[in-house]
Amino acid sequence: MLTDKIRNKEGGILLYGITPPKIKHTKEEIKEIANKHIDRISKLNVDGLVLYDIQDESDRTDEKRPFPFIKTLNPCEYSRNYLQELKTPRIVYRAVGNYTAKQFTAWLEQTRETQVHSVFVGAASHEQQTNITLKEAYSLKREVNDNLCLGGIAIPERHSKKHDEHLRVASKINESCEFFITQCVYDLEASKIFLTDYAKYVKENSIDAVPIIFTLTPCGSSKTLDFMKWLGINIPNYLEEELKESKDILAESVKLSKEIFEELFIFGKKRDIPVGCNIESVAIRKAEIDASVELLEEVKKIIKKHS
Repeated sequence: MLTDKIRNKEGGILLYGITPPKIKHTKEEIKEIANKHIDRISKLNVDGLVLYDIQDESDRTDEKRPFPFIKTLNPCEYSRNYLQELKTPRIVYRAVGNYTAKQFTAWLEQTRETQVHSVFVGAASHEQQTNITLKEAYSLKREVNDNLCLGGIAIPERHSKKHDEHLRVASKINESCEFFITQCVYDLEASKIFLTDYAKYVKENSIDAVPIIFTLTPCGSSKTLDFMKWLGINIPNYLEEELKESKDILAESVKLSKEIFEELFIFGKKRDIPVGCNIESVAIRKAEIDASVELLEEVKKIIKKHS
């Protein structure tokens, strides 16, 4: 069970992340998409399915969004109403600022009856208008369902600038987070520095390291690469050039992601940090979906080889 692996602080946790369908779809179209999701994910043999709660994020930057924002279904409703047949445990993201305290409390009460895991996400920027804050969401979780297996977001690239991501992680552990899923990683150096400081912190404070699950995302085009950068994902210049100049950007991104994860898995293991992986499949092109499955199988081999 995913909950046991998280609470036993095991390494090698393997997740697969998707976005719910767009709200512009009809019910019939959503059912069709859900059936494809069920068919694909049921064959993957992963520990959990991540369902994202997509935010616009345009408030975060003045740069123009490369792709238009289209609202998606609420991940909890999509999971509950359309993915009932899927036996894979769920991790649902909750953009907490989108909900009132009353709405959030009602959802937390529902989580008592279902085996759900969650990751709470705060505002994309200080300018974003929110109903409740991340801190208030953590407080409500402890009051209403303290047994909810809760994760947090970690952003290794932020550590390169602010040098405090390990302290943010420690603070969220104090708020009852039991695992962390990173933003998509292409910057190996930033991730290693974050892991180094995190390992040092837990050792100096005599606490156990919780699982850090690194997200990998295949990239199928230069425009997708630009979108990743718009989202705040740091792609070192040499990697960006390598990807853009390759004859097959998708195959090259899978190869690079595999190499990055193998280094991070070994690096974490040496420092007694349980490292896992979340393969993100948010594209609709078949080639990119297939690439996410290929990357997943490669990651499985890496975990088996080094466990």
